[in-house]
Amino acid sequence: MPEGALGRRAPTDWRHYEKFPLTAETLPDTPTPVAIGVNWYSDFDTPVEKDGHWWIGVNSKSLGKVRGGHCVCLEPGDQLNGGHEVVRHMQDDASWWQFYDQGHEGACVGFGCSRMMSLLNRKRYDARWLWDWAKATDEWAETNPGDDQGTSVRAACEILRSRGHVPWDDAYAGREYQQRDAETPDSGEGVGTYRWARSVEEVHAVLKSPANDRLGGVRLLNSWGHGYPHRVFMPDETLQRLIDEDGEVALVTDR
Repeated sequence: MPEGALGRRAPTDWRHYEKFPLTAETLPDTPTPVAIGVNWYSDFDTPVEKDGHWWIGVNSKSLGKVRGGHCVCLEPGDQLNGGHEVVRHMQDDASWWQFYDQGHEGACVGFGCSRMMSLLNRKRYDARWLWDWAKATDEWAETNPGDDQGTSVRAACEILRSRGHVPWDDAYAGREYQQRDAETPDSGEGVGTYRWARSVEEVHAVLKSPANDRLGGVRLLNSWGHGYPHRVFMPDETLQRLIDEDGEVALVTDR
């Protein structure tokens, strides 16, 4: 399996964790998707099949080398009522597997955070628009719209909070970056606030996925299209290691 593109940068400070931590009071009542920005190890490039599921990072102590930073979306469980009937679908749509393919660009943050919004709102978004505007406003002078640089999850979430997002239109395909970045975002497609989790236990409490809890892992959605399995599990021990290595774990309150 060829190495996929990456593109996440760790922020230069952690003020977002200090100002907007996930707490017992701010824990969402319903299943909520998560976007993570973490070190991406060489082991993660080659998922292995085990008991009918794809897995990466099976041995948290032997992950290979760090290839760079990467952002992916973690898929929650569906929302159930008291009779365990689905009242709100939160699973990824099969067509989004290929749609959210970042190709060879360092655009993972735009794709992972847009995938999170798609799970919340059941529609597609212009991931490269979010990527460009995050670069335009992050703390690095060398990251700019139209280039191939990465950015932080914090920067993308701040754009979602302050500006909103751009729902996808098929007419947008193939545009130059100046055209896409001129699109007017819809503030109603953004988020009211964001919170930041510090532990695997908090992540499970946010995702509320019985499958995750049963298997002792989290289910991630990558942005490499059909060149990578649609859903891949990562063990809890491995995710906690990544969080401890300057990982960002974002969840949002939708507008």
